Formats: sequence, structure tokens, C-alpha cells
Amino acid sequence: QQASRHYNPPRRRAMAPKAMKKATPAMKSMKAKGQALTKGALAQALADATELKKSQTLAVLSSLASVAEKEVKKTGKLVIPGICMVKTRVKPATKAGKREMFGKVVVVKAKP
Repeated sequence: QQASRHYNPPRRRAMAPKAMKKATPAMKSMKAKGQALTKGALAQALADATELKKSQTLAVLSSLASVAEKEVKKTGKLVIPGICMVKTRVKPATKAGKREMFGKVVVVKAKP
């Protein structure tokens, strides 16, 4: 056999179907089951747990939202201990023009 002049790396094979089936139950458990709590329902649950009035817990929630908004705008990050962390990311805009995708030239629109 003659050796080829060009190096052809071995092709990567796709994930086996069995392995993909094993990964799906973990993904299903991450999805929400049922409806999310509304603002009023959350306020009522907090009122029941803390022996405060629902109107007081609504005021706390709205002040938490305003503080969170200011903090995310200022620093780009907000941590509510034991619950969540919100981080913002800066994604550069996509410029308009022509790109080669899969061997074909495609016209791409600008995206903010």
C-alpha cells in the first residue's frame, strides 16, 4: 500500500444511542414539575412560615427585587445565600456579512 501524502485524522464517532438514553433521566429531573410559585403564593408561604402578614412579606419581596436589580446593574452579580447566584455575561454582537458554514457561503444578519 502507498502512504497518503495528506494526513487524515481518525474521524470522531457520535455518541452511542445507549449512552444518550442513559443521560436523559438526569435531564428530566432538572425540569420543573408543575407550576412555579406566583409572587402572591410565595408571599403567603413566607407569611405562614414567619408569622407576618401577607402584605408585609409582599413589601419584603418587592424591596428584595429592587435591591437585587440595583446590585446586578452595579456589579453584575447577586448572591442570595443558600438560594441562588445571578451573574450577567457580556456576549459580543454578531456582525453582518458572509460566512462559510459547512462548505457553503451564508449571508448572516447582524444580531445585537
